[in-house]
Amino acid sequence: MLVATLDASAMAGVRLAMSPALEALSWLRITAGGARHPVFGDPGPAARFALRDRDVALVARSMPPIGRGGYSPDLLTPRPPAVRTDLIMAAQLAESAETAADVAAAQVARTDRPVHRDLRAAVDAGTYARRAARGLAVFWQAAIGDGWGDLRARFDADLAVRATTMATEGVGGLFGSLHPNLEWTGSALWIRWPGHRTVQCRGGLVLSPSLLETDRCLQLQLSDTDTSVISYPAGAGPRPAGVSRLVGASRATLLNDLNVARTTSDLSSRHGLARATVSYHLSVLLESGLVSKVRDGKAVLYRRTALGDTLR
Repeated sequence: MLVATLDASAMAGVRLAMSPALEALSWLRITAGGARHPVFGDPGPAARFALRDRDVALVARSMPPIGRGGYSPDLLTPRPPAVRTDLIMAAQLAESAETAADVAAAQVARTDRPVHRDLRAAVDAGTYARRAARGLAVFWQAAIGDGWGDLRARFDADLAVRATTMATEGVGGLFGSLHPNLEWTGSALWIRWPGHRTVQCRGGLVLSPSLLETDRCLQLQLSDTDTSVISYPAGAGPRPAGVSRLVGASRATLLNDLNVARTTSDLSSRHGLARATVSYHLSVLLESGLVSKVRDGKAVLYRRTALGDTLR
């Protein structure tokens, strides 16, 4: 269990912001691992070509392999500053590049895996932070920049839901909507996490949605300074009472019935909906990561995912 206590200044500074640097890092990790995203699919040839750049490769070597937990240097994902949305990425890259060499070295040393020789050389030369910032910029431009408009629209929709929750239910209600592993006690955040640690967050806390992180889990950068960030899965949504408003009544009904694997025709007959209508709703739920599908012979079976379970 990780316990994060928030003083008055931290509570006063709670805000919502997207983190383009985190999304770039998540997409790079998928690319380097030769994996596919469950919603957005294959990273594509442009992302893989960008890995040939020595600084992009350096960043990739700074992260744990896909499918494994572990620490990545915090300088790769600076706290999103309170600036216009279109200026966040540039500000994050500038902050990364300006990280002091001793701070960068300490963060690389925190990793729980062997340090690649190229990474060690960059740290020893004092150039790691600058090169990592350039690598993220190169990868962003090659693999994400052109599609950022669509991603940003999804982020804006999530942030609008969270802002409404905070306005109507307070900060405690907002915390409670982010992830089932996070609980607000009234004075502290209790986070289900390996081991036990207590952190006193001061000076503000940024809550940042993530779309490209594959594990749909919380990502934490919590410290006793003013740099704390909690990244949560975008679209995880409010608690059960708000599911119909979030996904629509018909999709909420289908989602509720997918505790076991079912076919499109099965759902059609069970709920009196046309097969074309069911297919459309399932495609939306699938794209949102709320259901999965597998082929069993000639049949295609749909079932609610762990993310979908959090909306029930």
